[in-house]
Amino acid sequence: MQRHSQDKSTSLSRRQVLQIFAAGVAGAVGTITLDRAPSWNPASASDGGRLRIAWLTPAQLDPRSVSGMSEIAVLNALYDYLFETDASSNLVPCLASSWERSEDGRQYTLQLVEEAVFHDGSPMTASDVVWTIQWQLDAGGTIADVLAAVESVEALGDHTVIFTIEAPDPDFLYRLTEYKIVILKAGAQNTGEVFNGTGPFIMEELIAGDRAVMRANEHYWRGAPAIDWLEFIFFDDQQAAIAAVQGGTADGILRLDNFSFLNFMGDFRFNTVDIPTNAHHMTRIRADRPPGDDIRVRKAFKLATDRRAVWERVQLGFGALGKDSPIGPSFAQYFLEDAQPAPRDPAAAAALLAEAGYPDGLDMILHVPNSGGMPDFAQAMAAQWEEAGIRVEIQLEEENAYWVQKWLDVDLGVTWWGDRVVPQIYLDLAYRSDATWNESHWQDERLDQLIDFTRSALDEEARAAAYKEIQRLFLDEGPIIVPYFYASFMVMASHVSGVELHPFSGRTNFHKAVVN
Repeated sequence: MQRHSQDKSTSLSRRQVLQIFAAGVAGAVGTITLDRAPSWNPASASDGGRLRIAWLTPAQLDPRSVSGMSEIAVLNALYDYLFETDASSNLVPCLASSWERSEDGRQYTLQLVEEAVFHDGSPMTASDVVWTIQWQLDAGGTIADVLAAVESVEALGDHTVIFTIEAPDPDFLYRLTEYKIVILKAGAQNTGEVFNGTGPFIMEELIAGDRAVMRANEHYWRGAPAIDWLEFIFFDDQQAAIAAVQGGTADGILRLDNFSFLNFMGDFRFNTVDIPTNAHHMTRIRADRPPGDDIRVRKAFKLATDRRAVWERVQLGFGALGKDSPIGPSFAQYFLEDAQPAPRDPAAAAALLAEAGYPDGLDMILHVPNSGGMPDFAQAMAAQWEEAGIRVEIQLEEENAYWVQKWLDVDLGVTWWGDRVVPQIYLDLAYRSDATWNESHWQDERLDQLIDFTRSALDEEARAAAYKEIQRLFLDEGPIIVPYFYASFMVMASHVSGVELHPFSGRTNFHKAVVN
């Protein structure tokens, strides 16, 4: 899929301008200032064979249930996928080395690599792939949504897998890149506690709430990693994780807010990387019960929001402006260019609330995960809404625990959605009426029909038109506000090289990392 991103300079002069701007507003949004942390201690830097990455503490590591970025990162280091994607969203063969599609578009025949071996020494075969897919489908949940069209998956010999789907799906192979679909050994037990993958690292020690220590898989089928050890150090507080990198007790971090990222820029001790993504922050209100079940309330929230102001304040020019749907400008051929949200009008928003039966405005709790730029985002949104009489109390949630279940229940919440390489996956996961992750509980027959059409449409012109109609529906009536699509950030100590940041940061590979 062709993708493009908003053009932005990364010259030093631009960085200096951004740092000056950040210094002026950091206090207003409650983030760290641009003062440097004390000192770099060379004695604490990694030895040549160990890379240490700071992450928030994972809550669970069963592939059927993971959703936090640190959880995904652990699985990504220990297991392999049939397919991956690169930083430009191109499909990259992994355990599936090649494939063929039938003329009717309903059957995919995948050839598997013959060299892949599980950590226990047994060869990976087609039977393991078939078992893994069926295990995920039997579990229900989001993978059942992503692979809902699968009629059957069969092994043909040891290295051929055949998928048969109900109807043609131009995105089918991209669906197999979804982060939960790591390939397990058939009959795997105690998943989330025992990690027998084919990946580049082997779990040596997992200390709950502290760290995961992984050693290099010397027999990795793609070639042994360049480092001997990969260590994920866990923190419950993002600022503590950032301080660990600044102080030299960790070598890198991939999840941090924009101001903290700017704090690292220009510092000779670190290399900083940012890339555009389809990932986004959003607020959503439940549409199945008061007050969000009234379209006037949903429109009031929209009228109370200046998306560009939020984007500029929180993202500082990184990423791209959003229009209240998960389909952004990186999906060039599908993005709705010719429609804009209504200009911000707090008075009109307050009038709509009064019509809906809230003449004194609304008082609500806004639930916010405590990572990345989400707390800053929540504060920026809350400040704008207050002028319209929407008064919110921000309640920070421990991110990985929040994703276990609570996020699907609260009336008003902030969510980050990681990068997906095709828009259909967002729609199938979260916006069809019966979607497992339909966090807003919005049910709209028109939307369901459009989602079903775009899932299997092979006529690209008709598909693009339907995606644009979906965006208009979100913009006019939807229960979500998407002010922007954010960039993915990575900070690494200058003695680390060879790590290519992925738009979905938990899918960043470390097996080619070099620590000097």
